[in-house]
Amino acid sequence: MKFRFLPIFAALLFLTSSSHAAAGPLAPKQDFFAIRVYQLKNPQQEERVDKFLKEALLPALHRQGMGKVGVFKPLGNDTAAIRRIYVLMSFHSLEQFAQLPAGLEKDTRYLADGKDYLDAMHDDPPYVRIETILLQAFPGMTHLEAPTTLTTSAAQRVYELRSYEGPTEKYFSNKVQMFNKGDEIGLFKRLGFNAVFYASVLSGAHMPNLMYMTSFDDMESREAHWKAFGADPYWRQLVAQPQYQHNVSHVDIIFLHPAAYSDL
Repeated sequence: MKFRFLPIFAALLFLTSSSHAAAGPLAPKQDFFAIRVYQLKNPQQEERVDKFLKEALLPALHRQGMGKVGVFKPLGNDTAAIRRIYVLMSFHSLEQFAQLPAGLEKDTRYLADGKDYLDAMHDDPPYVRIETILLQAFPGMTHLEAPTTLTTSAAQRVYELRSYEGPTEKYFSNKVQMFNKGDEIGLFKRLGFNAVFYASVLSGAHMPNLMYMTSFDDMESREAHWKAFGADPYWRQLVAQPQYQHNVSHVDIIFLHPAAYSDL
């Protein structure tokens, strides 16, 4: 597998460094994000992964200098046939992302704290599968941002994760441009959507696509914010522009709430 990974990694590094160069030497550097999705079949697996994340992985990531790490679960997760846990991590470079496994393997405290998970037997695994989505932040919001104005408890808060798929790469790029040059990001900010990130997917199962996450005090607040968004004069003018037509072919919306130990 290593001989396949290195050319792919080199290609990603070339493409992302080229995009930085094209933006100009004074353009702020765009961070990279990884969304790790744990698929779980029962409450026992969910409990084991929660314990591993809380007691081993998040502390180890912080020891490696990583900032806030988000851990989220879908609304209604406890009744779903396949449960999920979403872990959102931020990296300053692709090198930092690639070096994470080796760094964790050298952390003796992490290996001890995560022993139950890390040394699980083949007939008693702590999860069904893991999916990792690799993303790069938009130029219009180059870093992950923790919500600062939410007032409710973690159990009440709603984080909305959206994925917008484009019919082709060109249409996808057009939608990214709509967020940045079209200042859709600025509209979200003006209306108080408490965005956590906006990013292009570099590697994932539904490409070409972008993903972003917004946050709200509760579902009622979420509904009110989107109602204001749809009625906003700037949005109506932006979405009507001919150059921004047909740039989204499919939308996935996932409602999440933060785990009690999440940094976000």
